[in-house]
Amino acid sequence: MNIKKALVNTLGTVAVVGAGLFATNVTANADTNVTVKQGDSVWSLANQYGSSVSAIESANSLSNSNLIYVGQTLNVPTSTKTATTNSSSVASQNYTSTNNQASQSTTSQATTNQATTTNNTQSSSNSASTGVSGSEASAKAWIANKESGGSYSATNGQYIGKYQLSSSYLNGDYSAANQEKVANSYVASRYGSWSAAQSFWQANGWY
Repeated sequence: MNIKKALVNTLGTVAVVGAGLFATNVTANADTNVTVKQGDSVWSLANQYGSSVSAIESANSLSNSNLIYVGQTLNVPTSTKTATTNSSSVASQNYTSTNNQASQSTTSQATTNQATTTNNTQSSSNSASTGVSGSEASAKAWIANKESGGSYSATNGQYIGKYQLSSSYLNGDYSAANQEKVANSYVASRYGSWSAAQSFWQANGWY
């Protein structure tokens, strides 16, 4: 069988086939063995199989990639493995990124919840320690600020602590808890409420 040889002058020039010769491509996973047929060029094969002209030249020891023959078998390195690896790498990075975002979101939410719980606990503790809440707590705090600047250790002669109560009222117990308790008892018996005590203080400068 006679096979015509064709010199390929440019990458776009294709190989020429003789009458009666037809070939099929054989596909492999990493490298592809290709039998050159009419219309093929190194450039077209590189483009078709995701390879490069230089890779085909190296794999087949081609001194001149412009010269290939119909019926010649070329080994065409493909980027299948690389593409798969890159795809896996991207998937892994996306998975890691998603997990990190979820972890950060969970941590942020947990921190927020903890802060909310702490604030609620502190709020409850403050309400319990003064023994009053709402407008009564505001009125009580207002009087404490006027009397002592809110200090449990403030003294003025016989008047002691945050609410400047007589030492006889405190009966020698100057603890914060006892000052709160005695102050509530004093105001309840004398004014009926901290709001009434505040009004009296505003009119008279003491309560």
